[in-house]
Amino acid sequence: MARLRAFQRLAAHFLDIADFLLVYIEEAHPSDGWVSSDAAYKIPKHQCLQDRLRAAQLMREGAPGCPLAVDTMDNASSAAYGAYFERLYIVQEERVMYQGGRGPEGYKISELRTLVHLHS
Repeated sequence: MARLRAFQRLAAHFLDIADFLLVYIEEAHPSDGWVSSDAAYKIPKHQCLQDRLRAAQLMREGAPGCPLAVDTMDNASSAAYGAYFERLYIVQEERVMYQGGRGPEGYKISELRTLVHLHS
C-alpha cells in the first residue's frame, strides 16, 4: 500500500501535465497460492473476471480519483508489458518512453518522478 500511496502523490503532483492509469493484473500473492507474509489483503487467485474486478476495487480505494483498468483473464496486458508483479511506464505519443524495473524491487517512484520532471 505504501507504493500505491507514493504513486498517488506523484499522480496528484503532475496531474496538470500527465495522465495516470492503474492497471490491475493477476494477483501476485493470492491467499490460496504463494502467500506473502506482508500482504495487505487476503485475495484468492482469480477464477473469473468478476473475482478480478472485486479485487481491483481494493486498489481503487487506495488511489481514489486515478483511473483504473483491469487486465483480461488471459493476462494480455501483463504479458504485453511484462508487468508481473508491478511496473511503472511512461507512454508518450503511443510509444513507451520509460519502462521501470519489475516490482517490488525495481518499482522506483523516485526514478519516475525524476523523468517526469525532466520532460515537464
